[in-house]
Parts: sequence; structure tokens; C-alpha cells
Amino acid sequence: MKIRPLLVSSLLLTMLVGNTYATTYSLPHIKGDRVVASSTGETVTITVEQDQTLLDIAKRFNLGQTEIVTINPGLDRWLIKKGTVVRLPNRRILPDSPHEGITLNVAEYRMYYYPADQSGTVRSYAHGVGRQDWKTPLGKTSIIKKVKDPAWHPPESIRREHAANGDPLPEIVPPGPHNPLGAYALYLNLPGDYRIHGTDIDKIFGIGMQITHGCVRMYPEDISALYQSVDEGTPVYIVKQPVKVGWLNNVLYVEAHPDLEGEEKTQDERYAIALSLIRQENNQVLPDFDQVILNKALKDLDGTPTPIYERLPPLEGEVIDPVAKAVPIIKAPTIVSGVVSKKPQTAKAKSTELAATNKKTKPASLQAANDVKKIPAKPVSKDNKANKPAIKTASNSRSSGGSLGGYYHGD
Repeated sequence: MKIRPLLVSSLLLTMLVGNTYATTYSLPHIKGDRVVASSTGETVTITVEQDQTLLDIAKRFNLGQTEIVTINPGLDRWLIKKGTVVRLPNRRILPDSPHEGITLNVAEYRMYYYPADQSGTVRSYAHGVGRQDWKTPLGKTSIIKKVKDPAWHPPESIRREHAANGDPLPEIVPPGPHNPLGAYALYLNLPGDYRIHGTDIDKIFGIGMQITHGCVRMYPEDISALYQSVDEGTPVYIVKQPVKVGWLNNVLYVEAHPDLEGEEKTQDERYAIALSLIRQENNQVLPDFDQVILNKALKDLDGTPTPIYERLPPLEGEVIDPVAKAVPIIKAPTIVSGVVSKKPQTAKAKSTELAATNKKTKPASLQAANDVKKIPAKPVSKDNKANKPAIKTASNSRSSGGSLGGYYHGD
């Protein structure tokens, strides 16, 4: 399959230096599409006008540290010289979650806020998440309280940790520039004081990293804007989706992010997750997508939505039979070193697939693998559920970080 060439543009985004703003996207006009874009084209770049760090550029364009580093793997994060071309994200695949309230995808260090008074839009912010040993909990919750200029009462466990590192903490950290909660805090309806909050001047470049004790940390300007916009009771969905798949204008995209610390997956495991999500987005039918491009996206892990398949739009006046959508899942193809090798379909099977999906496929560019030993496709394990929203109602039961509940974690 050849995807028709898409426009690649290089433009300078106009934002004020030293300030961060949420990127506001218009939701796709086709129902079911989940890819949003800030401009036309696949790539957005800027040319740096003065020496600075990559982290300065990240803050300027509302990106986190991990995000800007992974999309610019050949650049030194501590020194970007004048005249250097820096790549910036343009498109994003919305997480698989309800388009309401707030969704936090901890796997990409990014928030998606659907303002109730601005239907058809979504705002996106960078944020930091919990460390490997203090994981941010997953699941559905809500904002239970809003506090301006919060004081921080670090729990004994965190005070012991700081004392062991030669950085003792007082029992109460008053509001101010060195308060890790920043100037605003949104308390979540979870056991333990989990919050969405700002940051202190000492940790400003920790946004977009695993750096907190379970809370979600934002740039000061961003939490200020969010604080003014959301109300108590706003739903919050905390998900972990390192691989996302979604449509935009009859083109299917895949987006893959690096694993969180301690959760490293193999290429085959990522491929199995991607296959499951592709089926999910295509009425449980595996289309004839470009496996070479998919493998590259799952290897690069730079968070860029990459087109892997294009379908022809329905003909004018064409009626889709709703019964035809209820089709059985096509047997998983054989994986050859992370590349799918599909067996030829009979004319009858091919006709059934086309009728079921109402999509016209194009030939795929597949790698030759005749001389490679084939291994059976691995079924998607239960662990791959972590790549889905994992949305459930919060309970009062306590557990270790990483699921709803948990102990008091402070910042």
C-alpha cells in the first residue's frame, strides 16, 4: 500500500518567548476520527535565533522534557546553538477516553482538556508524573477541591526520604516560590492527597518527566489557566496509553511513545499491542496496512503520528449496511521478526472483508521474508490492557501506586 504524499511544511510558530500556552485543537469533523493538528503538514520546525537549551524551547512551546528530547534525538538538550533547526510536534492522536473533562495520559506526559463551554475543541498541556517508585494512579476520578496558594504538608515517608538525601523538609511548606505545589492545586477524589498542581522554580524543567510522588505537575502558567477554567466535579480520566491509533480523513495513524521507567517492552510486544488497536479502530478487521512503516514508528518511539494505511472514502450516495459491520475478527497474520506476512485471501474472503468495512485497500509494500523462519503471532496478553483507558470508578481501597487508591503521596 502506498499512502499518497502528504504535505510537509516548515513554519515558525508565533508564541511569546518565556511563556507557555495550551495548544488548542479543533476536534475532527468526521465522527470517530481522533487525530488533531495545530497546522497543515506532517512536520513543524523552528530555526533557533539564539543559543539556548532544548528545555527552554520545550517550555516556550508547552512541551515536556521527554517529548522534546525524543523528537530531536540528535540534539544536545543542554546546548542548542543559533541557527539549529528544532523539530516540534504537530499532530496528536487523542487518547482512547471520553471527550469530556480532563484526560491525563501518563505514558506521554500530556493532558487533554475538553472545555464544557467550548464544544468541538480540546486543549493540550504538558505535565510531569509520578516516579517509578511513586506511580501516578490510573482510573476515573474527579476534581473534588480547588485551592489557591496551597500549603504543603509532606507526609512522614517523604520527609524521611528527603532527610536521607540531606534535604530535610519542615512539617509544613508555606505558599511561595519554593513550594513544590506551586500557586494552584486541583485535588483529585482519590485516597491520598493526589493533585494536579503547579511547580516551584527549582523544578520547572521537570515537566514531562517521572519526577513527582504521584501527583501531576504542570507549568505555572498552565495550571493557572486550567484552575480558572475547570469546576469542582469535573471528571478526570488517568490512562496509560504509550501506543495510540486513530483516523483522520480516511488515513489511519499510529503514535508510539517510550516506555515509562521499569516498563520496557520488546518490539514484538509493542507490535502485538498495535495490531490489537488497529483492529479495534477498523471494526475488528485487520486492514492491509504498511508493516514497514509501523515497525519504524514502534522502533523510533518519537511520539509522531505516522500514517500506515489509507482507505477510499465512501462513494457519493453509497449506503453502508449496518449489519455488515458485525464481522468476525480475521485470523491474526504471522509475525516475521515484527513484520506481518499475510496469506493470500480467496476472492470470496476478500469480498467479505470489503463489504464488511466498506473500505478499498491498496497494495502494501511488504518486506521479503521468504527466507526467514516464521513464528506464530503471539496473542495480546492481559498486560496490554494497560494500553487502554483502564477507566473505572474510584474506590476507597488502598493499594500501591499505579492503580486507583494509594497512600498519601504529597507532590
